[in-house]
Amino acid sequence: MCMSGKTKMAKITSGVACSHAPALGVASDSGISNDDYYAPIFKGFEYSKEWIAKEKPDLIFLVYNDHCTAFDASMIPTFALGCAHEYPPADEGWGPRPVPVVKGHRKLSAHIAQSLILDKFDITIMNEMEVDHGLTVPLTMMFGRPEEWPCPVVPLAVNVVQYPAPLGARCFALGKAIRKAIESYPEALKVCAFGTGGMSHQLQHQRAGLINSEWDARFMDLLINDPEQGCRISHVEYLREAGSEGIELVMWYVMRGTLNEDVNEVHRFYHVPASNTAVGHLILENR
Repeated sequence: MCMSGKTKMAKITSGVACSHAPALGVASDSGISNDDYYAPIFKGFEYSKEWIAKEKPDLIFLVYNDHCTAFDASMIPTFALGCAHEYPPADEGWGPRPVPVVKGHRKLSAHIAQSLILDKFDITIMNEMEVDHGLTVPLTMMFGRPEEWPCPVVPLAVNVVQYPAPLGARCFALGKAIRKAIESYPEALKVCAFGTGGMSHQLQHQRAGLINSEWDARFMDLLINDPEQGCRISHVEYLREAGSEGIELVMWYVMRGTLNEDVNEVHRFYHVPASNTAVGHLILENR
C-alpha cells in the first residue's frame, strides 16, 4: 500500500517489436556477431540495449510463435499463455541454445489467464513449456549474453505456423485485454511488452527469399500511427506482400494493443538480410 492508501498496480510503459531470425541467435552464440555480415544488424540494437538498461522493466510480456518445438501438428493452440515457474530453452535439432533459463511469474500469469478468460478470450494455459528461438532471440538482441535474464518473462505463444492464423484485429483486441489484465494486478511492476517475428520473408518454394522493404516500412508506419487501420490487413495481403512467413507480424499487434493510442517512436531499425529475412525493430513508449 502507498501512503495514500491506494494499492500500487502493474503498468505497461513501453513496447518492443523485434524480428526473431534464428541466424541471429547462432551469430551471438558462436561469437560471430561482429563479422562483416552480422555486425550491421547487431549495431542496430546497440541503442536498444542502452535503452532497456535504463528502462529497467520489472517484467516482460513476450508474444512469439513456437516453431514446432512445444507444439506440433497433434496440438495447435491459437493463443497459449505461459503459466510456468520457468521455461527452458528447447532443442531445435542442434541442442538447446546456450542461454539462461527464462524465469516466469506464475502469480501474474494466473491473474492474466483469469482476466482473459472472463473477458471472453479462450486461451490455452501452459503450466510446462519449452521455448525456442522465437522467444530467446529477441531477448538476446535486447539484453546480449547475460548469465541470467534481468527480469521474469510471461510468454504468449501465437499460432502463425498452421492455417488458420488469427486475424490482426483479433490480436490487437487481445493486446487491449492483456493490458486490462496486467494493469489490474496489484503489484507495482513496470512491464514492457514484446511483439516478435517478421518482417517480410518466405522460406520455401518459388518465392523463397522474398523481401518487400516498401511494404515493411508501411506496416511499421501503420502500426505506430494508425493501428486501427493496420490491424485490418488481411491474411491475403500478408501472404501476397510479405510472403508466407510475413503472417508473423500479426503478433506485433498484440504488443501494440497493450499500449496507448498515442505512442512515441523511440527507435526504428531495419536491415536486409539476416539469412533470407528482413529484420525489423521498434521501440515505442506510451505518451
